Amino acid sequence: MLVTHNPKKESTDKSIFINRNIPNEAIDLLTTAGFRLLVWEGDQVLPNDEINELLKDCDAFLSTGAITITPQLLQDKPKLKIVSQASAGYNNIAIEEASSLNICVANAPGTMNKATADIAFTLMLNASRKMFYMNQLIKEGKWEAFKFTDFLGQELHGKTLGVFGLGNIGYEMAKLCKAAYNMDIIYHNRSKNEQAETTLDANYVSFDELVEKSDVISVHCNLTTETKGVFNKEIFSKMKPTSIFINVARGGVHVEEDLIEALQTNSIWGAGLDVTNPEPMEKDNPLLFMENVAVTPHIGSATTTARTAMAMLAAQNIIDFFEGKSLSTKVN
Repeated sequence: MLVTHNPKKESTDKSIFINRNIPNEAIDLLTTAGFRLLVWEGDQVLPNDEINELLKDCDAFLSTGAITITPQLLQDKPKLKIVSQASAGYNNIAIEEASSLNICVANAPGTMNKATADIAFTLMLNASRKMFYMNQLIKEGKWEAFKFTDFLGQELHGKTLGVFGLGNIGYEMAKLCKAAYNMDIIYHNRSKNEQAETTLDANYVSFDELVEKSDVISVHCNLTTETKGVFNKEIFSKMKPTSIFINVARGGVHVEEDLIEALQTNSIWGAGLDVTNPEPMEKDNPLLFMENVAVTPHIGSATTTARTAMAMLAAQNIIDFFEGKSLSTKVN
């Protein structure tokens, strides 16, 4: 269902298409600023051909993600001046095409740092103690008599956390692990993180060292040509057989078939995933039936606080753009 929200004051004569419903605070921010909104509130994802038609009459596109913004969606849209995405990632947007058409692209980083780190930490803990699997056994009526040596997990106290991509979210994850379990922090980045080294005694290491020394590897990088599929069969074979692999970044960073094989052959001990490759995951994926794996359906930012902040920043980017202000989160 396509819902129209009219301006609450004198109109700017600007229209915004929003591909999913967003918190009322962001709706109010935009309508108070004089924008007319077209919001898709249907249960299903609106097909690209319908989005294509809607964008022809819109000046801005507030994307909530979960859609591939192809070159075709950007072409032949003389009114479209900005795509503002309510997420930190923007690998779903044809950036080069947008730039060539003089369409601004902005994102909303920093709004979901703590929420996503919480999911990474929770997945680590659940995988280490096989909680998802054990809960499923109860549902299946398989809670049997106590067995002293069955379904044993791992303790995390004093272990080594390796962060791949120690940006804002990775830093929050490292803080949690340091505070809760006094874990040693090592990391691999394109550049050093001086804040983490000062406050968390984190140590910068090579990628090979990260892979070989970590008891837990937590992935927080962007999906780029350099990081796509970087965690593959060769890399999993170099990890400790007791290690846990956590990915809350993008599913494309790991090769899922290789991860499944690594777990089945005990090359690594466990995994926690909030992102999969592909998404959505098929219901018969072997990862869902492994006792030392925890999977959630890409809910890293799914808190009221985070989603509201994401939508508000995306909305504010549009307002600032049409007021001629510079955007601190412009990506092209």
